[in-house]
Amino acid sequence: MTAKLNGKIAIITGSDSGIGQAIAEEFAKEGADVMVVYLEDRGGAEETRQRVEAAGRRAIVSHTDVRKEPSVAKLFEETETKLGTPYILVNNAGVGGPGVEVAETTTEEWEDILRTDLYGPFFCCRRFVAQRRDAGGKGKIINISSVHEEIPSPGNAAYGAAKGGLRNLTRSLALELAPHRINVVNIAPGLVRTPLTQQRIDDQQARQEAFLHIPLRRAAEPWEIGRLAAYLASEDADYITGQTFTIDGGLEMNWGQGA
Repeated sequence: MTAKLNGKIAIITGSDSGIGQAIAEEFAKEGADVMVVYLEDRGGAEETRQRVEAAGRRAIVSHTDVRKEPSVAKLFEETETKLGTPYILVNNAGVGGPGVEVAETTTEEWEDILRTDLYGPFFCCRRFVAQRRDAGGKGKIINISSVHEEIPSPGNAAYGAAKGGLRNLTRSLALELAPHRINVVNIAPGLVRTPLTQQRIDDQQARQEAFLHIPLRRAAEPWEIGRLAAYLASEDADYITGQTFTIDGGLEMNWGQGA
């Protein structure tokens, strides 16, 4: 049976841990070579590289700050030189909200979240589209959003604004890039077991409170997001574009019950 991503080259931002690392591993299992992108956790990025290589595929590690255009430009140049023209872009790098209300949110906090969670995908998409056009078109963009593109979260307005913006960036790009046969989709996870959420999941009281709102009563595992991303990156999903795939155990559907 032929691997679904055989010979494809993927850039995955924030692939040093959690969801991004799982996507890299699943892509490699399906035959893709991976540009592993990190900002701070070099050790985690090297672990991802080892997982990709264990699956028999090539991996390059790149230190990139998606908030900065020159750094993103360097990432795409390095990918082209060391791996080849990317066919898949996964915008996964992101930061959470400060947990404070709008009135107490500093301009610096607001700007950092939007530059990471919205400007970063924009910078990466712009470079990716240029390369795919030069290559004759086709390709896949997968943006990792959040249920908070739809569900408001007090104390995290900047995060919600960024993820809501990412949803509509996805939709606009899908329309613009359809003539080039470049598919653009959005994955919106709920609670996922990652290094960022592990403390909350390990805390029995916090876990029970979180699971109370999730009909399936558990967090997602990173590989579950990874396998969905692998499907969306494959030819099996060539007729899908402009859509958000919510993977949250029913959380979003359950929001507002009891009103």
